[in-house]
Amino acid sequence: MKKTGVLVVNLGTPNSYAKADVATYLREFLMDGRVIDIPHWKRWMLVNLIIVPFRAPKVAHEYEKLWLSNGSPLMVYGKELVEKLNQKFDDTVVVELAMRYQNPSIQSGLERLRQSQVDQIIVFPLFPQYASATTGSVAEKVMEIVSKWNVIPSIQLINSYHDNMLYIGNFADKVRKDIKRHEPDHVLFSYHGIPERHLDNMNEEGLELCSRCMGNTCEKGSEKRYCYRSACFETSKLITEKLKLPQDKYTTAFQSRLGKDPWIKPYTDATIKQLAQHGTKKLLVVSPSFVADCLETTLEIGEQYRDLFFENGGNDFNFTESLNADDAWVQTIFNLLQREIKKNDLTISHNISASLIDFDPITSPN
Repeated sequence: MKKTGVLVVNLGTPNSYAKADVATYLREFLMDGRVIDIPHWKRWMLVNLIIVPFRAPKVAHEYEKLWLSNGSPLMVYGKELVEKLNQKFDDTVVVELAMRYQNPSIQSGLERLRQSQVDQIIVFPLFPQYASATTGSVAEKVMEIVSKWNVIPSIQLINSYHDNMLYIGNFADKVRKDIKRHEPDHVLFSYHGIPERHLDNMNEEGLELCSRCMGNTCEKGSEKRYCYRSACFETSKLITEKLKLPQDKYTTAFQSRLGKDPWIKPYTDATIKQLAQHGTKKLLVVSPSFVADCLETTLEIGEQYRDLFFENGGNDFNFTESLNADDAWVQTIFNLLQREIKKNDLTISHNISASLIDFDPITSPN
């Protein structure tokens, strides 16, 4: 019977909140050419001489604040998620956890799948909206590693599920409960930002396609499925439609920018400040691009943006917890993987049937 290996991949986390471990993590992360897309020598100088020396102590302190008794939230939720998935599958499917940066590495995860003698591998990045710096980087790393294997199994990448209605429903259910509990004046959907040039570099037509969506809305078209900004706006739209939330009661924005280059807009911090100054007193923030709580949700949103909102006149700030290892989210991933496995099985059955039809017992050799 065909055996499937699943590699569930998140961004990564330092091995501990010690400054040295955080510095090691930051170096690996920021030296990725898909994250900081400038010439290697410039990137090396920027990362090793400027960013890491100045940011590592501060980031280490932030990690210490959110660290759980058994590790970083990203690692804890990741392990729980994979454990639940393995319990749902029979012994024809094995699921492994990997991080794009640091441990457990993609290489170690793929090696464990190879040792399990899987016939096919499905890579499931925990990034609903495709971006070159996340899903694209995972795909590149996987291909780099397996290209050195003597026997390369069939490999599929689930690279975008931002409009999958099960995923949409998972977030909508959590937001609905928080709206009922907190009764916010406004809901802010905050996604991780990327530099504007990442959109323009998508393909030869990138600038033409994305120049139309730099305002507070984003046009949707089939040719823009891999436009990160467009996918984020579509996710917000689908969640709010499920919640029956009026357009004037929610906003989409982008957080976590780094450096002085322009990043996709509107910016979350500027939006929060503007909402508070224009009379929004009760704000709920949701982060659908983060399927597990981490620095960006717990501290950037939960502390920094909360303080910003209060400083500018707001008086009630809440954020919706992420999907983490919720049973409903585990079921969604299970369904997505099952669909991919069945699709592959049907393809194989079709190919075998076609071969039997084409087989000529008279002219074919014994």
